[in-house]
Amino acid sequence: MEDLIRLLHEGNHTLVVRHADEIRTFDERGIRDLFLLYTTEPDLLQGSVIVDKIVGRAAAALMIAGGIKKLFTPTLSLTAIDLLKRSSIQYEYTQAVPCIMNRTQTALCPMEAATLDVATAEEAVERIKLKFQSINHN
Repeated sequence: MEDLIRLLHEGNHTLVVRHADEIRTFDERGIRDLFLLYTTEPDLLQGSVIVDKIVGRAAAALMIAGGIKKLFTPTLSLTAIDLLKRSSIQYEYTQAVPCIMNRTQTALCPMEAATLDVATAEEAVERIKLKFQSINHN
């Protein structure tokens, strides 16, 4: 895990995924890379170890639905912990925050807001899909 954490920080990446012997890095902001992996390369997530810069409820839902094995993040929202504690994912974090805010720190992150009131990861993933569809149509 330490090598993945170092790779995240030294490479200034937002997401590092290790599946078997393959390690991949990603640099998009938010959950876009994780969502693309979930929808286009789900086998990469299954049983993987992930280091993610910031994990909110939406990212946690994608990780749970994607079947990851282990997660480390410097920043984890309490709303994500709510989902993760009901999953089989081993997770570690440096600091917990109440929720993930948007880039300007003026409101909740749109994906966090979209998934805040759902009870399961599967419900959250459906909300995430709808949110991405509405973003892509604007």
